[in-house]
Amino acid sequence: MNIRIGFGYDVHKLAEGEEFWLGGILIPHTTGSVGHSDADVLIHVICDALLGAINKRDIGYHFPDTDPAYKGIDSKELLGQVMVILRDEGWEVGNIDSTICLQKPKIGPVIPRMVKCLAEVMDIAGDKLSIKATTTEKLGFVGREEGVSAYAVVLVQKN
Repeated sequence: MNIRIGFGYDVHKLAEGEEFWLGGILIPHTTGSVGHSDADVLIHVICDALLGAINKRDIGYHFPDTDPAYKGIDSKELLGQVMVILRDEGWEVGNIDSTICLQKPKIGPVIPRMVKCLAEVMDIAGDKLSIKATTTEKLGFVGREEGVSAYAVVLVQKN
């Protein structure tokens, strides 16, 4: 069996008047993520980690923010397209481990919905996807509630 790992990291600014999409779920909050797409930082890091694992560059290469076709796009669509690239190359997801860094709101209660949503998009078992959340103890841009960041590590396998 051939296995590879991939890593993803992303940041989005938070601003009033924006929707806050996270893990494919609309989170009610006073601020939301700013970006060319729906700015779902969790989906973006998962896409980057998957693409990196199979040496297919990054999300910006495949879905550039200079292309009007991706303006406001639902990031779940991007993740679905990344899964097509992954499977066309003969790879499958072994597991995904991710962490969201966010001061507010507390998202622990919606993590099971995120897992269900993203597992369905990727057509994988929910137990292959770990989503965790942490604050930065009020330090840095996350602590000041100016932005959200996320990390993901993936294992992919080819038989």
